[in-house]
Amino acid sequence: MSAELMTVAMFGTLILAITLGHPLAYTLAAVATLFGLIDNGWDIPGLFNMFANNTWGLMNNYVLVAIPLFILMAQLLDRSKVADELFETLYVVLGGLKGGLGLAVVVVCTVFAATTGIIGASVVAMGLLATPALMKKGYQKEMSAGIICAAGTLGILIPPSIMMVVYGGLTGLKETSVGNLFAASILPGLLLAALYFVYIWIRCTINPKLGPPITKEEASKWTGMQKLMLTLKSLLPPMALILAVMGTILAGVATPTEAAALGAFGALILAILNRKFSWQVMKESAYATMSTTAMVMMLFIGGKFFSTVFLSMGGGDVVADVLVGSGMNRYLVLFIMMAIVFVMGMFIDWAAILLVTVPIFMPIAMELDFDPLWFSILLCVNLQTSFLTPPFGYALFYFKGVAPEGYTMGHVYRGIMPFVGLQILGLVILAIFPDIITYLPRIFFGE
Repeated sequence: MSAELMTVAMFGTLILAITLGHPLAYTLAAVATLFGLIDNGWDIPGLFNMFANNTWGLMNNYVLVAIPLFILMAQLLDRSKVADELFETLYVVLGGLKGGLGLAVVVVCTVFAATTGIIGASVVAMGLLATPALMKKGYQKEMSAGIICAAGTLGILIPPSIMMVVYGGLTGLKETSVGNLFAASILPGLLLAALYFVYIWIRCTINPKLGPPITKEEASKWTGMQKLMLTLKSLLPPMALILAVMGTILAGVATPTEAAALGAFGALILAILNRKFSWQVMKESAYATMSTTAMVMMLFIGGKFFSTVFLSMGGGDVVADVLVGSGMNRYLVLFIMMAIVFVMGMFIDWAAILLVTVPIFMPIAMELDFDPLWFSILLCVNLQTSFLTPPFGYALFYFKGVAPEGYTMGHVYRGIMPFVGLQILGLVILAIFPDIITYLPRIFFGE
């Protein structure tokens, strides 16, 4: 069977299996096993050795130790109620503006994103905390759902991000080390937060019924100095944690793995200071960390099996010949790769998309003379849309699971559409102005 036919058959089988609802990690591994055996003439010991060697090489990567540590940090922070206190403060500070509570959600999610890197934690926490307040103040259901889902997904992009750790472990390139990826993703993450912020403010200014402000009586309960003190009190703890984690990485004092350990310890201290720590909290956090890490690692293994077989049978060369050998303009090739990732994001988990596409697309990007770091961040920003795009956007189901009665999936789907458009706009801006991505890595790590 030719490499071209095997490539089409392998991807077709994967899509069919996913559509039938089989677990993604096992689907990737099963499809890889089937086509690996077909490709090597049913040499079971040979395929087993190839899988074992690749899995050992993957799990021997020291950078991946940061994954359970960052997850533990997120779990402890979620239970320390740092986000709750910050939202209550910003409710007071920004509530008097049109769309002020929505703006407060964006700010809290941005700060929370820089301390957790876990989408589920941000969306669920803000869904439970902010949705009742938004409903009480008369916010449109679609607007409320869109704000919480979109702002909650910032955690996958703004460092410390699990996705960046996974990406850095996959490529093994100096240009796309975890430190470089963290530095490069800061401004793109803030750009998306700014786009959300401006959009909410403009929409609610034009039509205040979408996001009415709190009453003047409520806004006047606190003086300017009281608001300042409240803000400092609620902002300083998470900002100190951000500085401890990101500051040590960007200053070159600690590796991402060491910084993750420091972050987990800092989150534990915050939980103790907020009087939210108990052995039950520690037990629940450890169990959630274990189950989430196991899920990520199983996806890693399944995705590694798939990409190994796909590349060994010549699938990567087939894709490269189609995209590069066609003589198309390199930016058209970039557009096609981004479109493929966007469509895959509607159906497949981000980790599986990375594990399947990065080994194929990164060599193509480098052959086309694209900056590897710039291309990587574009891919990661694109992947953020996978949490919002129907039918399988994870953030949509996280939110629906905790939303008060009266919210339907129709409200959620309609609410996220403008924010998906804003994410695409942000992607276009980053493609046109690459310095937004490369500026901070140059400052911290040189050329």
